[in-house]
Amino acid sequence: MENLVIRKVKQEDNAALATMIRSVFDEHAAPQKDTVYSDPTTDDLYSLSQHTGAVLWVAALNDEVLGCCGIFHTAGLEEDVAELAKFYLSEKIRGKGVGKQLMLQCFQSAKEMGYKKLYLESMPQFSKAVSMYEKHGFKKIDKPLGNSGHISCNIWMIKEIA
Repeated sequence: MENLVIRKVKQEDNAALATMIRSVFDEHAAPQKDTVYSDPTTDDLYSLSQHTGAVLWVAALNDEVLGCCGIFHTAGLEEDVAELAKFYLSEKIRGKGVGKQLMLQCFQSAKEMGYKKLYLESMPQFSKAVSMYEKHGFKKIDKPLGNSGHISCNIWMIKEIA
């Protein structure tokens, strides 16, 4: 992992990120409908990350984009709450601490942007990720917050970061 770089998303990353994210869904037999898989913004994460209060961090190894994690102020969330979103890793780099690095970078970014809480949505197919979220202080809640449009997600979590 000595050639691993964590950096902000570039426009030229869009296609590789969309392919990687959808392959993670396919690998875990996760629903495609009403999730990130079918969300049109998945094909242009660069533009999505250019909104105020948003950032998308990318993990690249030898210039190959293999992971991402971002902060977005999803519609309908309270002013001081952001969504930890688009957090996906290629199987090539899972289990090597890259996910933790990306997540901690997002925690720092969220604090710098003035957010007090981070919210996320997931599903049982990503149980290893859910365990990691719990390990880093996320608590399950009973209902979704905001309006991500990802109604197939049925695990909702929140974490205070301030």
